[in-house]
Amino acid sequence: MRDLRISDYLAELAGRVPAPGGGAAAALHAAQAAALLGMVARYTTGEKYAAHAATVEAVIAETDELRARALRLAEEDAAAFTAVTDAYRLPKGEERTAAVARALAGAAEPPARVVEAAARATELCELLLPVANRNLLTDVAAAADAARAALTTARINVEVNLSGLEDEGPRAELSARLSAVDGAVARADRVAAAVREEIKP
Repeated sequence: MRDLRISDYLAELAGRVPAPGGGAAAALHAAQAAALLGMVARYTTGEKYAAHAATVEAVIAETDELRARALRLAEEDAAAFTAVTDAYRLPKGEERTAAVARALAGAAEPPARVVEAAARATELCELLLPVANRNLLTDVAAAADAARAALTTARINVEVNLSGLEDEGPRAELSARLSAVDGAVARADRVAAAVREEIKP
């Protein structure tokens, strides 16, 4: 997926194929959030921002890693969902039931990790906002909104896989990993609202 042109990726997303789908889209939302923050941070350098150099350098390093991680998760999500469709094609019986359960648990993992990545992106939005180059404030808001989309889209992709899991252990563990979504969404909304307040005429 990382080597596709955007137009080719969108054609695959629109096609009648199992993957990529919403999970991959969620991961790419997170990747875009990280990329936007990296751009803002790189414009927040030089003598004018020397007092915040350590914070800015840390944001650059972390968002670069976060962007790469989110892209990997997009690819992992597509592969995991393909495993689900393959499991459902098996003949009905205990082997199929077990294979489907394993595949569903596996398919829930990439979007659960996207939730974690996107939640961290919202924290980085909050960290960068007060010190960012004021000419790029709207890009901080855009990053927050992209992280928000990643959070809510990834959550629903975990939840749909949870609905097919009968084992209470994995269900509880995955549900717990979603508990931070509402708080992270609220943080993203606050960042966007703060930017809108600052730029309003």
